[in-house]
Parts: sequence; structure tokens; C-alpha cells
Amino acid sequence: MPSSSGFRDRALGALLAFGPVQSRAMFGGYGFYMDGVMFGLIAHDTLYFKVDDGNRDSFISAGMKPFTYDGKHRPVEMSYFEIPPAAFSDPGELAEWAARSVDAAKRSRRKNPPRKKKAPPRTKRQI
Repeated sequence: MPSSSGFRDRALGALLAFGPVQSRAMFGGYGFYMDGVMFGLIAHDTLYFKVDDGNRDSFISAGMKPFTYDGKHRPVEMSYFEIPPAAFSDPGELAEWAARSVDAAKRSRRKNPPRKKKAPPRTKRQI
């Protein structure tokens, strides 16, 4: 999912009104984080925001499509939808979409707690 750093910088600039968003490079694109959760991603110079049952309908009503990639045997649809183009040029509107996506990411994190690490294998004690 190659993306340019210039597009990432424009997206971060547009999100300034929203708050302290951090970006990290990942798989040729970028992940956007706030409050310890990933709420957005950039792939192929398109900005996608996290969705769940609480905000998915808003994205679908706006005619937005989900992020998909070619899996091993079939296309894989992720829980991220592209943002409406008008939102990208309106910082207030973009902040509203982003806030709902951060909430979705936090709800998703609560449903999927981190896995516990396996205990190290036991070793025999010699007396």
C-alpha cells in the first residue's frame, strides 16, 4: 500500500484541529494514532478511518468504501473506510469523523484484550 510522505503530511496538517495525532510507517503506508489506539491509515494516498457498528453507517451513507487488500486466496476487507472528500478540506468536519473513529478504535480494543504471554517452558531441577 505505497503512499507518499507528502500526502501523510497534508493529512496530519488537516488533523491539527483534532489534536495530537501521531503517524507511523507501516507496510508502505501510514497508521494514525491517538490516545494509544490506531484510528486511521493511509494507503495509496487515501485516508481511511476506523469503523465499527457504532459509526459504519455514517461512512456507508456518505458512499465511502472500505479498505481492502489482496489476501493469499481472496480480497480482505478491513474495518477502515475512506473518508468523504469534503471532510479532508474542512478541519472541523474532519475532526468529527476522526473523533468517531477514535471511539470505534477504543471500543474495538476493549473487545479484544491483549493476549497473555505464554509462560516459559519448565526445566527440571537437579538436586
